[in-house]
Amino acid sequence: MPSRRSFVASGLGAGAVLAAQGPRGAGGQGARRLIVDAQVHLWKAESPDWQWVPGLKPQLPEPFTIERLVPMMEEAGVDRAVIVPPSWPGDRNDYGLEAVRRYPERFRVMGRIPLQEPKSADLLPKWKEQGGMLGVRVIFNNPRTIPWLTDGTADWFWPAAEKAALPVMCFAPGRTAVFGKIAERHPQLTLIIDHLGVNMAMANEGKLDEAIGETVALAKYPNVSVKLSASPGISREPYPFRDVTVHVRRVFDAYGPQRSYWGTDLTNSFAKASYRQRITQFTEELSFLSESDKDWVMGRAIMQRLKWT
Repeated sequence: MPSRRSFVASGLGAGAVLAAQGPRGAGGQGARRLIVDAQVHLWKAESPDWQWVPGLKPQLPEPFTIERLVPMMEEAGVDRAVIVPPSWPGDRNDYGLEAVRRYPERFRVMGRIPLQEPKSADLLPKWKEQGGMLGVRVIFNNPRTIPWLTDGTADWFWPAAEKAALPVMCFAPGRTAVFGKIAERHPQLTLIIDHLGVNMAMANEGKLDEAIGETVALAKYPNVSVKLSASPGISREPYPFRDVTVHVRRVFDAYGPQRSYWGTDLTNSFAKASYRQRITQFTEELSFLSESDKDWVMGRAIMQRLKWT
């Protein structure tokens, strides 16, 4: 497994971004620490030309729009965010790309693709020509999509994404072990495991330790990294969610600061904490993180991994 510190020398591009930010004063954060949320969902109100997939419901009863997110980011001190289009409007990325057009310095998109259609491979060579698109996000978390990971449906995607040099965020709670073979077969494919590889259902079933173990086991593949995101959603406690610290630390210790990314998945546990608290959970409450670790985890690492310049 690569050393936790082995990527530091390669961080010059992200370092230049940090330097360009200048001193920060928001929320008492340290000078020049770039804060990048590795996952937020955005959606507008349902309309005749923007309808939900039958049977899927939004995470919140009201739309979570660009206009709503930007002031929240400014208040909390979040500089940038990776938009992950939600599943309920279907495989469409138009609203995320609209956010990039309106705030080109603030947002980028990891887009959805019709994974069940092999002809979607034709889209990947020009995927990044969509302004602000950095890669793809795929999910295997419901009765329809879970089988796709192992029944051959998604087999076309991994080599196609590798060939197109597209990073891929993957959400498959409890099934992260499957990505070991994918990472091994496609060593140039950038794979990012979402949300520690777990979800709240697994917490309720007492299966977190086993699932976290599967995520940790993937750290031996240098092309695999992980989002330490959405941890309030698996906590049974109020802020600062101390019961999840052991899981966050276990994953962080395996992957190190250059392959671990803070993120909120804000709308999936919206009432549990403020945006600012989701930052301070990491910057003030996780004593095992050094100040250098925090620089990487809170923004520098995801910028480098996605080649967001």
